[in-house]
Amino acid sequence: MESMGKRPRRRRSFTPEFKAEIVELCQRGDRSVGQVARDFDLTETAVRDWVKQAERDSGARQDGGLTTVEHQELAQLRRENRRLREDVEILKRATAFFVKETR
Repeated sequence: MESMGKRPRRRRSFTPEFKAEIVELCQRGDRSVGQVARDFDLTETAVRDWVKQAERDSGARQDGGLTTVEHQELAQLRRENRRLREDVEILKRATAFFVKETR
């Protein structure tokens, strides 16, 4: 079955300021999320996700998801953890090398 004339959307990125404006439009209540998405040529799913994230960040939503700050902290901790594992691996190899050399 063909895609019925629809081409897949290319992945776009948006500034935090743009997302905040879209969320504000949705939260004002003048228009539905679907209408805002259509007006700005966005997917409804993306807009709903932005609204959920904004609600988590403000503390209005407690559904177990991470806030933006928590996401950033998690990413930073994962990078640090990866670097530390690499450091440990290098030290293990250096130790093995020096043990071999001293025999």
